[in-house]
Amino acid sequence: MSPILDSVAGPGNPPLSASIPALTPAIATDLERHDLRRFLADLGADEVQRISEPTDLAEVASRLEGNPKAVWIERPADEGVALCGNVAGSRTRLAKAFNTTPEKLLAEVLHRLKNKGEVVEVPRSVAPVQQVVLTGDDCDFTRLPVHLQHGLDGAPYISASIDFVIDPSTGLTNVGVRRLMLRGRRTAGIDLMAPSDLRAIYIAQAQRGERLPIAFAVGTHPIDHVAATQRVAGDELALLAALRGEPLGVVKCVTNDLLVPADAQYILEGYLDECGHVEPEGPYGEFLGYYGVVKKNPVFHLTAITHRRNAVFQTASISGPTMAHTDTAQLSAFRTEVTVWRALEMAVREVTAVYTSPASGGIFNVRVAMRQRVPGEARNAIAAVFACLANVKHVFVVDPDIDIFSDDQMEWALATRFQADRDFVLQSGMRAMPLDPSLEGSHQTAKAGFDLTLPFLRVGTQRPMEHRIPAPPNLDGVRFESLQAALEHGPKLFVELMAASSSRDGREVVRWLEDMAASRPIVRDGEGRYLFA
Repeated sequence: MSPILDSVAGPGNPPLSASIPALTPAIATDLERHDLRRFLADLGADEVQRISEPTDLAEVASRLEGNPKAVWIERPADEGVALCGNVAGSRTRLAKAFNTTPEKLLAEVLHRLKNKGEVVEVPRSVAPVQQVVLTGDDCDFTRLPVHLQHGLDGAPYISASIDFVIDPSTGLTNVGVRRLMLRGRRTAGIDLMAPSDLRAIYIAQAQRGERLPIAFAVGTHPIDHVAATQRVAGDELALLAALRGEPLGVVKCVTNDLLVPADAQYILEGYLDECGHVEPEGPYGEFLGYYGVVKKNPVFHLTAITHRRNAVFQTASISGPTMAHTDTAQLSAFRTEVTVWRALEMAVREVTAVYTSPASGGIFNVRVAMRQRVPGEARNAIAAVFACLANVKHVFVVDPDIDIFSDDQMEWALATRFQADRDFVLQSGMRAMPLDPSLEGSHQTAKAGFDLTLPFLRVGTQRPMEHRIPAPPNLDGVRFESLQAALEHGPKLFVELMAASSSRDGREVVRWLEDMAASRPIVRDGEGRYLFA
């Protein structure tokens, strides 16, 4: 998976925990609650496709491409090791993982990020992920159901792996999401090109001529993938625990001292050698929907595989023409939303919603709904989003009456609330995402902001008729003993006259207005209300 998903501390992102989380040497957590197999089993037929017949590994990618459902292949390569993919490939499934709705998902995660996570070390004897331990010649990448994901990829890739390392300079655990290209039975390439904590940690270690112990969890609950993509400072084991909302059970690896989730399906233990960025890795179908070229990257050496007895291996969908249904786009989109929301909290006052389109890869196109308190706040919001993430290219700001999850409403707002010579914000020469093919080799990008808000409305004033949105009539207004009494009370809209007389028709109101006007003049004001002259 792309290094964009690495968990990196950044400015404006306060630490979840400033120190290493305290480890409690006792079993204080349910080691099955966040079992990936349980999560899959709880999904209904509308969210998961189960395939029971033997499936060649060469067919896996086509089974995942464009599939809106999670895919659970019970017999990949007829080897008896189940394989799943697309697990995080929809906002609905991510919301289910957090026991909430898609609309409330961002608020739920922001709430959990405020909690302090507790990490609990458990004995190896009870850790599900160490029920089976393979070392030496028994640990072999090629015995796992790892498949070729895209036609021009350099080799089969392990794509749903969450990496765990300890930063020797701080003693803190860094967690991210990284892909592995199989090079042999016990070696794999790892992508460490983009700026990230892991890249910095590795380079410092390699310059000292030392190996970097690392472990990869494969087959984890969607919450762990969301956590691994976030930008929060501190020890990131605590971040996993905070987002789970309960203590995280961890166990020490068998061939190094790293602590990893005890309830994962698989752990791949090993080290990055000290040789640096020397081995070719790629090409690979990247998360923007295009191929990345061959690059020089470090090599991962496998020293152990541990797993559950009835484990499910996991793959992630990443690239291709249907980006919105990929794991990477959904996770990137949600990571972008969290980062943008936290930046906007510092820049403007009343943000009501943030959404990032997964079809853009989950990073380029951001939508913000907000209520402006003073003129110009929409532009402040655009500037804040530009600055908080290098990857964001286009920002659309709307009023709270627009549903930013609706493409139709966003198209309507763009068509009717935007004037290009007045509401377009352009900023050039900003840091770029290198994988964007539109850059044509440049390291700088242009960013565009679209102010799709209606003219600023001061508190206590009402929008003109031309700015109000039609809706079906509401007949729950005040009742009167007669239509004449209603107009004696004051000016009334036609719908208010219908409500006043409990009319479910309206035609009798028309007849009454015509008959009454013959004896007492009825006029209309600028709002279209009826009143006695």
